[in-house]
Amino acid sequence: MPHRTDRRPRRGPLRLLRALVLDYAFVVRVHLVPRSGRVVPARWKVGDRAPVLLLPGVYETWRFLRPIAERLSDAGHPVVVVPGLAHNRRPILETAERAQRVLDAHDLRGVVVLAHSKGGLVGKTMMVRTDDDERIDRMVSVNTPFSGSRWALLLPTPELRVFSPRDADLVRLSENLDANARVTSLFSGFDLHVTEGSVLPGATNVELPVDGHFRPLGHRVSQDVAVAAVEDGPEAAAAVPGARLVSAPEHAASDATVTDDHGEERLRHHLGDGTPA
Repeated sequence: MPHRTDRRPRRGPLRLLRALVLDYAFVVRVHLVPRSGRVVPARWKVGDRAPVLLLPGVYETWRFLRPIAERLSDAGHPVVVVPGLAHNRRPILETAERAQRVLDAHDLRGVVVLAHSKGGLVGKTMMVRTDDDERIDRMVSVNTPFSGSRWALLLPTPELRVFSPRDADLVRLSENLDANARVTSLFSGFDLHVTEGSVLPGATNVELPVDGHFRPLGHRVSQDVAVAAVEDGPEAAAAVPGARLVSAPEHAASDATVTDDHGEERLRHHLGDGTPA
């Protein structure tokens, strides 16, 4: 049976500060790896289990997903990195087409996508638009803004504008429910980056026992959940101690936002009620 918790820690400024510090400590560790650690391991090409396609988030390289990928490689999964993806700054559809060409060129089948943040939007785009030969079996995403993030309205660079909840392409993607049943969406209890949450209707939604947008990628229990989801499916992921299976209606209600008379949405869910954690 899935492990459940009845009470969530309160959100407040101390929890926010702690989450940000630990979040970006992981980011710094990823960027400080020596040059030898920036080469895709040759052993990742070998394995007799389902191939795993890595799709990192915006401004990220495949190395952000390396801690989980190493465990999957050791378990016998070939791990696929998209050549030329760099820091994943290209448009979502263009990136989906690039990744699809890799699957097609190598005739990979039964593929499991392992994605973080924007990578989940790329993966879903592949599932509903580019994967004509049905090479992708399912996707495991971590902290993906399936419904966007209001930070994109405040930081409208080309790379971030695509995450606006008002973006037409993102709205169309969210309205397409065809692939959702094949998605396991993993998300932190507190992710300041993804203001709308990562719950996906029709998918298996699992809350991780850790805060932060990036930190779950380096957090042991969160890795256990991701590995279980890839290897044994969503039920196994939800059964990992510390994980919490969440229904879309329940989470949607708890994530409600406030809109004032001027139509300005506030980040109540993320900043909390000001009570220290």
